[in-house]
Amino acid sequence: MADVISDYQKWKQQGENLRAQAKQAMEARFRELLAEAVSIAEEYRADFGAPLKAPPAVTAFRFKTSAKGKARKASKPAKPGKPAAPAPPPAATAKTPSAGKPAEAKPDPKVAGLQKQLATAKKKLEDAKAANTPTRKIEDRIYEIEDELRLSGQSA
Repeated sequence: MADVISDYQKWKQQGENLRAQAKQAMEARFRELLAEAVSIAEEYRADFGAPLKAPPAVTAFRFKTSAKGKARKASKPAKPGKPAAPAPPPAATAKTPSAGKPAEAKPDPKVAGLQKQLATAKKKLEDAKAANTPTRKIEDRIYEIEDELRLSGQSA
């Protein structure tokens, strides 16, 4: 009887140790994945001008941009002029000391996002016209985007 009890206590202790190790490993992996998700979300926002939406099932995680994210976002609007060459702009800013002038003239991120939406909507309109499909919804969306752009221009 004492052997069974001692075996059980050893098994229980091993289980507790294994449980603690698994807990630490899972926490570390979770933090790793979350950090990667944050960096992907920041890159997406910087490249496309809109926040990346989480799946509907994920409601507990909230991410607020850091000062670093804002600095990256501020440097990214200079890139839309040269989207095909993402590497040269950092070198260009290092070479030119007058980088302050383009920074003052940089467009509002909201306006840049609206301009991208407008370009996409116009492409969809052209495709719909070519395919002889109804275009009213697309035309309405273009009108809404243009209206938002006009309003953004007045407030800026």
